[in-house]
Amino acid sequence: MVITRATEYAIRALLFLAKQPEGEIVYKKDICQTQDITPAFLTKVLQPLIKAGIVGSQRGVGGGFYLAKDPTQVTLLDIVEAEEGPLHLNLCLEKNGACSRDVFCPVHGAWQEVQDKMIAVLKSYTFADLALQEKNNLQELTSPPR
Repeated sequence: MVITRATEYAIRALLFLAKQPEGEIVYKKDICQTQDITPAFLTKVLQPLIKAGIVGSQRGVGGGFYLAKDPTQVTLLDIVEAEEGPLHLNLCLEKNGACSRDVFCPVHGAWQEVQDKMIAVLKSYTFADLALQEKNNLQELTSPPR
């Protein structure tokens, strides 16, 4: 399973927004330039996040995008699900009865466990944590050797 390029770009854009002061409107061109995303694609990838209430937009002069939720309340899972839909590793996990073998299949339980753990890990990463981690990583890269 590979996340789509749209999801990857949505994560990058959201991380950029999470690093801005609360409520600050960021110009589309600034997100595009810093995150290396074309304007048309940025608009496309942010639409599901706007619909989910994660990102807000303001039109007109001085318009742009802003984080509509506190970055401590937005997780990687939120972005993946907004962009890709509910996370299902296999059709048998999508809904009960989707596979006639799920009641006796020895792999069904394994898929369920893997999916549950993946969801838990994605939920554990908030954008506040990710923004702080990026800041720490950049400081480590730029600090002189000891």
